[in-house]
Amino acid sequence: MKVLADGSIFMLILTLKQEIKGREKMKDIKVIAEVGCNHKGEMEVAHEMIKVAAEFCKVDIVKFQKRTPKELLTIEEYNAPHPVPHNSYGKTYGEHREFLEFDLDQHKQLKKWCEDWGVVYSTSVWDMTSAKEITSINPELIKIPSACNLKFNMLDYLCKEYDGEIHLSFGMTTQEEEEKVVKFFEDRGRAKDLVIYSCTSGYPVPFEDICLNEILRIRKTFENRVKSIGFSGHHLGIAADIAALAYGAKYFERHFTLDRTWKGTDHAASLEPDGMRRLTRDLKNVSKALTYKQKEILDIEDTQRQKLKRF
Repeated sequence: MKVLADGSIFMLILTLKQEIKGREKMKDIKVIAEVGCNHKGEMEVAHEMIKVAAEFCKVDIVKFQKRTPKELLTIEEYNAPHPVPHNSYGKTYGEHREFLEFDLDQHKQLKKWCEDWGVVYSTSVWDMTSAKEITSINPELIKIPSACNLKFNMLDYLCKEYDGEIHLSFGMTTQEEEEKVVKFFEDRGRAKDLVIYSCTSGYPVPFEDICLNEILRIRKTFENRVKSIGFSGHHLGIAADIAALAYGAKYFERHFTLDRTWKGTDHAASLEPDGMRRLTRDLKNVSKALTYKQKEILDIEDTQRQKLKRF
């Protein structure tokens, strides 16, 4: 910590408090393993993914997805073939989506399994029916995917009927739309429950399109107006996430799978267990390192100073 030239005790104390608060906030990061629909529509697989994410990968949150396909899709979209047929679990895109859906009772079970394994359960909701159903089981947080962040009727319902954190991704979203979303939550007194994510929507996203500097822009514009800032990545590897941490993101969301070769759209842009384990480990460790020295000569340095320092 720098000694201030004017010798102001008040400013000295204020600076110290800010630096301590900054260190505490930096350490308070959360890693989210997004199972999404990578469970292949099988509860046994979903249970195993929760167990592995919690016990082996040491994540903080395990997230699923909830859709009502006939509400979300038009008739034409529902009856159309899957755009990538070899990834489809049905004859049409609608059948594919239905096959991968868990009902409300199954989500209750997923929530219980998460609690049993000591991680937070969450779900992305894609339509009003799903938002109402997931609200009824009162998770700690609900996610709004990039595709749905302008569904203001659904956002309004959550603001009024759900008391937990609302997480929302900014993929496929203009800066004008971002402002409109945050103002929407401010007007309803819910902005301090809102976590917004820098995100590029693509599967997978090439490194040149990750655009990490967007985290800095989003922080500058919204950090003092919302609860926190996150990074939702769909890229390969884990290097970019560490840079996102250094840029000030506090929540880190990555798709998770047990096997990247499984059938399905998201597996190719997902981390397998060892990748998710290394990501969590590295984020937690680097977050500890992103501090100032608490004093000019640390205790760990003192012995070496006496032994090695030359004047």
